[in-house]
Amino acid sequence: MRILVVAVHPDDETLGAGGTILKHIAEGHEVSLMLVTKSDTSAGFSEAQVRQSLQQKDEMIEAYGFKNVYELGILNTQLHLVDYNLLIEKISAVIKHLMPEVIYTVNRSDAHTDHQITAKAMFSCTKAFRNPFIKRILMYECISETESAPQLGESLFIPNVFSDITDYLDKKLEIMEIYKSELQDYPMPRSIENIKALAMHRGAACNKKYAEAFMLVREIY
Repeated sequence: MRILVVAVHPDDETLGAGGTILKHIAEGHEVSLMLVTKSDTSAGFSEAQVRQSLQQKDEMIEAYGFKNVYELGILNTQLHLVDYNLLIEKISAVIKHLMPEVIYTVNRSDAHTDHQITAKAMFSCTKAFRNPFIKRILMYECISETESAPQLGESLFIPNVFSDITDYLDKKLEIMEIYKSELQDYPMPRSIENIKALAMHRGAACNKKYAEAFMLVREIY
């Protein structure tokens, strides 16, 4: 099975689907990663921050062992300034090349504008009549972004697919430790304690010790 995981920023993939990624790889599936943005001094980041971001990204990629990694190279926090057609072209090129059967992407209503724009673009790029090879599209929740968005009826993250990550949680947390610049101290949301607590909460919903939750966008079988 060919799987594409979409991360707007490095760490999204681990926060939202790290355990599921590890499980897919352990099951022999071909898992590829698409990174939408990068840090750069031209976007206001210091040289030290850019170096740290690059190092963390490289360590994360090595830790998972992705089949392919696609980097779109758009500046972090600058997606709203990018020609939308260019974003569509970049994403579509990856999808046409990889022809994934399953896609994991960010939630459409996350608080971060970069996430909202990427999710919208993903819907434009995954229309069934243009990409019949895509059989399943799921949105993942990204702690500190998904729950921070206004909890309005039209934009709620409604978990309806659950992945048992009991055997993979420790490795997920280990990979999350790579992101030293992104981790927060408890009780901040992006803390190891709260990442584990969310996995426990989602596990309780499906009678598993630990789980990740997704919102199904489309499934064809």
